Amino acid sequence: MQLDYVILGALALGRYSGYDLRRWMDGAGRYIGYGVQLPQIYRRLGVLVDRGLVEFEVDQRSGRPDAKVYSLTDAGRTVLLDWARSPFEPSPRPMDPDFKLRFFFAGQLDREIAIDIVRTELQYRLDNDNLSADAPLPESYQPQIPGLDPEWAREVHVLAHEHGYASTAAYVAWLQLTLARLESGRTR
Repeated sequence: MQLDYVILGALALGRYSGYDLRRWMDGAGRYIGYGVQLPQIYRRLGVLVDRGLVEFEVDQRSGRPDAKVYSLTDAGRTVLLDWARSPFEPSPRPMDPDFKLRFFFAGQLDREIAIDIVRTELQYRLDNDNLSADAPLPESYQPQIPGLDPEWAREVHVLAHEHGYASTAAYVAWLQLTLARLESGRTR
């Protein structure tokens, strides 16, 4: 279902063929973290046409195969706007792809939607993520594999925790800066 919102959100910006949607996902849309193959896009476009959410016109191209160029219907716009205005529920995982998807495609529709999504995600992170550089690791390990060095294993676990901490801290800082920017009305 998420791919449906990617397609509807992209079509909110303009008309695309299936091939152009895939090129957009590899280009400007690559940072939303939603990579799919061309056959998946065409299958979903067929479903969206059947549901009456998108329609297409055949673009005749000389010297090349004709292309179906898709656009939103009124029903498609309604579905996209209903999803965009529905409550956003953050994931327990920081930097979840659903947040990016919601921020990118719902947020593009209205400043207040974007602000609400970022504010909700930020508050969840502040309330639920343990933003501590201290690794919550056991004092000692009891290796079950011969030759496993417990001190080395502990060091690797500390390093992995520090990576997660740094990533989450940077993410929270980005959320704070983004919220401030959105609320101030600055666009660039």
